[in-house]
Amino acid sequence: MRWVLGAAGAGLLGWGGFLLLPLLFDSFENTVSLGGWLIGGPVLHDAVVAPVVGLLGLVISQRVGRAWRTPVVTGLVVSAVLTALSVPWLWRSFAPYVNPGLHDRNVLLGLVIALAVVWLAVLAAGLVNRRRLSATPPADG
Repeated sequence: MRWVLGAAGAGLLGWGGFLLLPLLFDSFENTVSLGGWLIGGPVLHDAVVAPVVGLLGLVISQRVGRAWRTPVVTGLVVSAVLTALSVPWLWRSFAPYVNPGLHDRNVLLGLVIALAVVWLAVLAAGLVNRRRLSATPPADG
């Protein structure tokens, strides 16, 4: 089964590369733009964003109590993913095609609302955890 999945993945990778070739050689501006997107984005993420978010999560998780640790770390991860997904839409100068119904929204407002919902869920989960841990009798008697 692994060989089938690997062959399918290699075939799809080849098809993606085949579709990318005309864009690479279309113009110098497209080549630079694609290079920035395909190389710069992952390098920026792996060299800067991921270590900073990981270190921030580690420091915050050490500072909060046991009841808050899992909700806060989960909230940080979900917030980082939501923010990373919204960056291309906030940076509209490189958005390729305007899709009615998708691009005519206030993305920043949507991101703020989504982050508020995430952190309200973190608050609720932390309060539930704290109540549950305080109701649990101590282990030594």
